Amino acid sequence: MVSTPSGTETAPARVLLFGARRLPRALRGLPVDPVADPDAVRALVDALPGGATRLIVVGADADLGQVLTRLMRAEKLDVELGFVPDRRSRARRTYRIGIGTARRARAGRAHRVPLIRDDTGTALAGRASWQSADGDGVTGEATVDDTLLFEGVAVVDVEPIESLPGLRASVRGRTRLVPRRWVTGRAAQLGSEGAVVVRDGVAGPRPVTRSTFYRHQQGWLLVR
Repeated sequence: MVSTPSGTETAPARVLLFGARRLPRALRGLPVDPVADPDAVRALVDALPGGATRLIVVGADADLGQVLTRLMRAEKLDVELGFVPDRRSRARRTYRIGIGTARRARAGRAHRVPLIRDDTGTALAGRASWQSADGDGVTGEATVDDTLLFEGVAVVDVEPIESLPGLRASVRGRTRLVPRRWVTGRAAQLGSEGAVVVRDGVAGPRPVTRSTFYRHQQGWLLVR
């Protein structure tokens, strides 16, 4: 498992409060930056001082993904990240973020976990999907490392995992009665006639014929 505890002292923290969310009581007294758009994330990350820093993201998986993307591109993955997610959060399940998230985001310890990104340089926080424009299956072929995931027509979900090799992928079944087969690996690749890439609930602007999600060379510091 890729987990490197930080020192015993917690880093100076500030809160990134996305949208119209309310500030959790456990985070009162910390500096708060309201965030309304990606440009604000870029400016906040770029202005971070050197040395140990902790950001606490209060928002959705897509908001955490924005922050991870900017930290990765700015080569600031030594910044610790706490996450106070919405109730419906895939990242909450993946990283086993249970109750008391705000308190733990403030006082917990940081552990390095794999960072999953795609070939556009966008980080993934919770789940990505390859699907058609109307949400149905795409025609093509997908692999995880050397394992064939599907060949034909399918919707594929890709998720980070908190340990090596870094991600898992599965063909979405037509019924929940059949257990899903997840394949783990370092990279998941798709070749298709045209697929929409949905990252943390946000669809890409146009269909693509190729898409890859893979483990970045450096993980990120998750506080919990």
